[in-house]
Amino acid sequence: MTVSVLRLKEWAHPVAPVRREVLSATPELDEGRPPVLFVPGFGHGAWAYAEHWLEHTASRGFPAYAVSPRGHGASEAAPKADLRAYAHDVVQVAASLPRKAVLAGHGAGALVVTHALARYPARAAVLLSPVLGGVSTALRNPGLVLPALFGGGLRLPAGQLFSRELPVAAARAYAKRLGRASTRAQWQLLRGVTPERAVGDPPVLVVGSPDDKIVSPSALKDAARAYGGAPLLFPGMGHDLMLDARWREPIDATLDWLEKSH
Repeated sequence: MTVSVLRLKEWAHPVAPVRREVLSATPELDEGRPPVLFVPGFGHGAWAYAEHWLEHTASRGFPAYAVSPRGHGASEAAPKADLRAYAHDVVQVAASLPRKAVLAGHGAGALVVTHALARYPARAAVLLSPVLGGVSTALRNPGLVLPALFGGGLRLPAGQLFSRELPVAAARAYAKRLGRASTRAQWQLLRGVTPERAVGDPPVLVVGSPDDKIVSPSALKDAARAYGGAPLLFPGMGHDLMLDARWREPIDATLDWLEKSH
């Protein structure tokens, strides 16, 4: 049975319930492997994983799920949501799964996962192209994040998200599907909110690309070092690993790691 970790604040000031979108793909034969719960970055939704990774993960024998945190994808709108609410959505979905899950977050979704890990005893975690917030995020992409400082949305054009290997039409189509996170969550991201210690100290893998135009190579190394490891890098890929032209490479490497670790 999966147990989530609750604190007094959660009881005194509970996060409001919402309708959440959860997409899934399951293996033909259940071999008892841990489910993988994918968490999208700000502006993305569960659809970003449903495009390729959900079915591929299931074909490798891992039950695969993707949640759209409130205000994202087809989940209920939540214009005043914060990181705590997003992490709550992840924990609630993870706790509903039949076995202890692996949490995999992309972009700012990786930051959400780090906060969820303080409340959910995950089997493992994967931080994909992690945007963990703070001043370094703003300094690397001032043109992208400046609107967020004044209540606007974080702008993520196709050229910042994908490599040149992905056809332009596909890249633009994906970019048009992007929404935006709440203003409050954007502020928290830019300010930098340090998560509490993960429950149970699960193994954590950091995955990214040295050619990511949003996350620097040094940021990837720092994120991995914080969890006692080194990043798994895929040169030539863009920020959105799950949608880029060579999407199979990072997910296969991640699942290989899970097989060896568990």
